[in-house]
Amino acid sequence: MTTEESAAARPLVYAHRGSSGAFAEHTRAAYLQAIADGADGVECDVRLTRDQRVVLLHDATLDRTSDGTGQVADRTLEELRPLDFSSWKGARIPEAYGAKSEQFLTLPELLDILRAAGRGIGLAIEFKHPSPYQLGLEDRVLDVLRNKGWDPGTSVLENIMVSFMSFSPDSVKHLLESAPAGAVCQLVDDVNVADIREELRLGALTGGALANVMKAAQAEGERILDRGEAGIAGPAIGYVRAHAPTVQRWLASGLRFRVWTVDARDDVERCRELGIHEITTNWPAQVLSQLMADSRPLR
Repeated sequence: MTTEESAAARPLVYAHRGSSGAFAEHTRAAYLQAIADGADGVECDVRLTRDQRVVLLHDATLDRTSDGTGQVADRTLEELRPLDFSSWKGARIPEAYGAKSEQFLTLPELLDILRAAGRGIGLAIEFKHPSPYQLGLEDRVLDVLRNKGWDPGTSVLENIMVSFMSFSPDSVKHLLESAPAGAVCQLVDDVNVADIREELRLGALTGGALANVMKAAQAEGERILDRGEAGIAGPAIGYVRAHAPTVQRWLASGLRFRVWTVDARDDVERCRELGIHEITTNWPAQVLSQLMADSRPLR
């Protein structure tokens, strides 16, 4: 069986922020490892710097994943470059994966890494909101892609199949104006007020108000998928477990499914049994090994 035939007989595996189980998320090492692991695609989160450069970071602040502090949007790219984005993970980076000073990536740098992969590979770009630049984030990313040779009709850039994701319904609707529905993913997950308050260190009133906004966005995201406006459904694995009838309805309607973040063996098997098309994981090599051990056609 060829690699292409094997991939067709199992869910595609996307590396969550690169192989982020092995190396610090969004780093050069994480993405090079994902390619070496054989991942079918990689996922990244994007934000804008003060000078409108697209950088790969999940958080709005620098504190968790670097030795810096403060808001990403308040810094220029030149100010971000000297920061250490890899040491917090505690993983030794092989010399072939670059120096510590080379681990922080912009979107164009990730595109260069993927173009050098020597094979077809997917890229799922997640737009992080709220953003101080609002939908200017989407417009800037699309400009970067067009300048690199991205074809909006097919959403292909050389060997890279590009897709777009967001929890924000406004973001998804905006992206649908420039990209085919089959390349746009509406992310969904249940809103947990306690988790939001803890993660963002918010008080009861502020946390509750934000949760209400997020619940409204989730409801609209679910309606977008009910109407089939976006071609890809992107539920969390917890959402898949908790909302079986909804998941079955969306699958039956022909939506493509990209489920995140799937690391546990039981969840990988659950996705395979459901006929999920794409799995996003921190451990692509392990998930691929499990899937390849018993590849069966998707139902």
